[in-house]
Amino acid sequence: MADSMSDADKIRMKRLAKLSASTSTQPSSSSSQLQQEANNNDTERSAGVSTPSQKEAGSSTLTSEPTSPANQAEKPADSPSASSKPKINITSPQASGNPFSQLGLSQSSGGTPRINITSVDQGKTTPLKREQSSQAGTPRSKSPRSPQETLAVWEDRTLGSIFRLTLEENYTQDAHGNKLHYVPGVKSDLEEDGGTPRFTTSALDQALLEAASSLENETPLDYLLGCWKRVCRQYRAVKSNSTSDPKFPIVKEARRICMSYCIFAATMPDMFGHEATASNPLASHLLLDPDDDRGVCADFLAEAVIRFEEDESIKELLVGAIEELSARLAKKTMNDDYKPYILALRSIVRYPTLVEAMTQSPLFLPENIAAQNIETQTLLGPFFAISPLQGDVTTSYFSSPKTRDKGYIINSQKSLRMTLQTHQMELLEIANYIIRASKDSREKILDWFALTVNANHKRRAMQVDQAVVSSDGFMINVTICLDQLCEPFMDATFSKIDRIDIDYLRRAPRITIGDETKLNADQKTSDEFYGHKVDGASNFISEIFFLTLAAHHYGTEATNQKLSQLEKDLKWMEKQVDKFELERHKYVTNPQQLRVFETALKKYKDQIDKGLSYKYAAQGVLLNELSQARSMQFMRYVIVWLLRIVSPGVNFPKDTLRLPLSPDQSVAFQCLPEYFLEDVVANFKFIMRNMPEIITSTQSDELVMLCITFLQSSDYIKNPYLKSGLVTILFQGIWPTYTRSKGVLGDLLNSLPFATNHLLHALMKFYIEAENTGTHTQFFDKFNIRYEIFQIIKCIWPNPLYRNLLEQEANKNLDFFVRFVNLLLNDVTFVLDEALNGFTKIHNLQKELESPVAMEPAVRTEKEESLAQAQGQAKSYMQLTNETMDMLKLFTKALAESFTMPEIVQRLADMLDFNLDVMVGPRSINLKVREPQQYGFNPKLLLSAIVDVYLNLRDRENFRLAVARDGRSYKPENFEKAALILSKWSLKAREELDSLAALSKVIRKLKEEDEQAEEDLGEIPDEFLDPLMYTLMEDPVILPRSRISLDRSTIRSHLLSDPNDPFNRTPLTMEDVIPDTELKAKIQAFRAEKTGKKEFTNAASTPAEVMDTTEG
Repeated sequence: MADSMSDADKIRMKRLAKLSASTSTQPSSSSSQLQQEANNNDTERSAGVSTPSQKEAGSSTLTSEPTSPANQAEKPADSPSASSKPKINITSPQASGNPFSQLGLSQSSGGTPRINITSVDQGKTTPLKREQSSQAGTPRSKSPRSPQETLAVWEDRTLGSIFRLTLEENYTQDAHGNKLHYVPGVKSDLEEDGGTPRFTTSALDQALLEAASSLENETPLDYLLGCWKRVCRQYRAVKSNSTSDPKFPIVKEARRICMSYCIFAATMPDMFGHEATASNPLASHLLLDPDDDRGVCADFLAEAVIRFEEDESIKELLVGAIEELSARLAKKTMNDDYKPYILALRSIVRYPTLVEAMTQSPLFLPENIAAQNIETQTLLGPFFAISPLQGDVTTSYFSSPKTRDKGYIINSQKSLRMTLQTHQMELLEIANYIIRASKDSREKILDWFALTVNANHKRRAMQVDQAVVSSDGFMINVTICLDQLCEPFMDATFSKIDRIDIDYLRRAPRITIGDETKLNADQKTSDEFYGHKVDGASNFISEIFFLTLAAHHYGTEATNQKLSQLEKDLKWMEKQVDKFELERHKYVTNPQQLRVFETALKKYKDQIDKGLSYKYAAQGVLLNELSQARSMQFMRYVIVWLLRIVSPGVNFPKDTLRLPLSPDQSVAFQCLPEYFLEDVVANFKFIMRNMPEIITSTQSDELVMLCITFLQSSDYIKNPYLKSGLVTILFQGIWPTYTRSKGVLGDLLNSLPFATNHLLHALMKFYIEAENTGTHTQFFDKFNIRYEIFQIIKCIWPNPLYRNLLEQEANKNLDFFVRFVNLLLNDVTFVLDEALNGFTKIHNLQKELESPVAMEPAVRTEKEESLAQAQGQAKSYMQLTNETMDMLKLFTKALAESFTMPEIVQRLADMLDFNLDVMVGPRSINLKVREPQQYGFNPKLLLSAIVDVYLNLRDRENFRLAVARDGRSYKPENFEKAALILSKWSLKAREELDSLAALSKVIRKLKEEDEQAEEDLGEIPDEFLDPLMYTLMEDPVILPRSRISLDRSTIRSHLLSDPNDPFNRTPLTMEDVIPDTELKAKIQAFRAEKTGKKEFTNAASTPAEVMDTTEG
């Protein structure tokens, strides 16, 4: 090659030589494998075909040697070369070693390659003896076939039909109306060679170049892709007969040449007189139907992949097309025509070699890309971003949402769900092909999935800036895809669960967990643990399992969290709009201000509409039974995996767990990210609340076991809110449904042996722990937690197994049970007091607002706001009151002895007496409010519940004495009034009323006796009085640090709620106190002295028998 040849010419020469060179070698094994994986198409597995010299006799070369400039100069000026019709002088491959000669290109003496174009005399005609129809105007390619049709005639007719070429200027259309391309240059060359002009594979190069260079309404690539479809159909037809058929090599060569020119048209459009464009020429064709003449079919992709090793530009062409498709799709939404892009990628990923090339693209995994750009600036991002949650898609599904009825919304959600479900299945197929293509491509897509979760940690922030994170729709699609990738190893027998390697997190995990809160370890412990790396390679199951866990946390669960917050925000915004509407009258007289007001109000309403549309769309996406069932299946695996970690040696679920768990916790478990369990809790809470009917019985078993295990062994989990989530799952699981009166878990809680053995203790244990959650809202949090615990206990209480276990618990673990009873009593006291005080406040405010006395508007507004606040609080406290009183009734009936222990009984009696006095005493008039039912307040039923507790404990002597000793609230007449009310409304049977009357009589007598005893004692020395209760001590003890003496029952009662010395706040337990024997002896002596004096006085005051001294 001459030195004067430019680099561009050198590259072009090399590519032309590669794409056109003929060989007789057999296909390589790798090429065959590629073809087999490409839809089993019938494309020839060969990198080359035989040279023109090997063709049949009917296929002749046009010239025997290249035409030189000298030969051209020798032609006369009036020779045919002076005509305006061009032709390409194609030489025989044997005539020259120049590869361009195989494409009909000649090289000048200077060494620069060029296409030698000459002219053909337009007036010159050729014989028309070409086996054609005698009817004028009928194309020869469609002439009736003669039974004795020669191979040359068949070749001419077939090539003309396939490539829609003609050598006759008058024949412009074939029998089907398709336009034929007249190639005068080829015709001229064939006529110069003598004989009948016919198309042959040797002339095909020049014919295609001439035809593609003279197109009017289509591009060369449009034309050549259509030719490719037709030549492939012919190729399959001939090959199906026999590869030994002499026609087969002809079609095979035509197919090879057609593919070469397709590549030329896409990569070198200037070869056909067209300028190169900035966009990839193949991208638009990939969007067309593969059966369309201009579309890219499987045969084309398969042949292109085979030629990767021959020409790097083919790889660049196809990868560039994929990149452009991705860039175009990034600007579209589900409202647009996105399906062709998905179908194009599905077609492409079927070819492993092409997949590997695609994953090597710099756009597949860009470095340092921001989270918000992943779905638009990575190769796969735009495909996963398509979602009903995109931009204006939500408003197109739910336009004017406030005016839509429920049926319209449900139907729109179903439509949305079906569309998304189809799209997600296609995404799974794409991901699967990439994973299976090769090890490198699998690693690349796992890295891409890891990028999506690691870059989106901010999606779980308290306040999420949507501008710096990926969208909900994108993350949900990623999560669903990963869920489906887990399905192959999630069998019902958990046969592959052992392959989930917890040491994966200590190697080089793809997920980033350094900044995540751990289940039961601080940051230092976690850093030290994960700082010690473990050798070995991680398997695919571990990779996909941990990626899916992270995707749930930052994907679907983050969207659930956002949806919950959105619902709260919408309620608040609607209240604000209502307030604004009340202000309208202020601006009616000022048109300018009214316009400003209307504009501001409209913006607010538009925001509400937009939020409602998004809410309905998000619900439609998340409430997909199929995807949620798949998600639950994954979470079931997480549950079993976690329980196996905390129970080493137990083949769960085949073997039963043993509780409590070992006190020696695994460091590996302690250092797990908290969201491993949080995702399970959040997922099942969402399903229990919205679609409990999809939960299966097997999933319920393991879910209940998880909840009970970590409530019983609660020290395994640090976060109290995470543990409260376990209670919420059980609570929501007993909500009645259409088909189950006890919800999806109620029957299971009453029948599962694991539950009947451990549930009640676990609930009581967490009831105690909820007293201190460690947050600023712990006082109110505990009531929410305990309300749910009460509901669960009410569900299982009819089961005698639980009541028997409770009695055993009370006898066996007395201190534990006393703490539970004490806290229950505290709750009853507090909520009753708050609720009844709230009704008193409501009563007074309603009375003031109804007063005819004029009131300033500002004062009235303030009182109305106070009333609304009091009503809200009263409703909440009354709900808690009803539940705590129900619990108190149940427990006092079953375990009366436990509620009458010295440290409990006096507080219980005082509480009952006080509230009985409020309900029936003079203050009861203040409880009358309008519409008490809206607060859940039924005074008669509350009174009945209080009386039930009295009756449950009526046989306990110390309880009767405790009631009698209540000097603040006990009034005998309160029992009489209560009996009258209960009798009037038939709330108690006659036997119960009689028992109440008998109890009142006994207490009245005890009261009198106790007062007399106190009077007998006279003035008690201060050192004998309990410093907290100011009562005479019976069993004094000394506190070790403050050195103060007080009664044992008093300090025991105090320590139930506060584990500190009441005088100096130092830690204290009952084991620390010291019996004060000396003081106890003094008190007993004091009592004996007073008792002795009383007895002596009584004896002295009794008249003595007078002796009869009279004389007999």
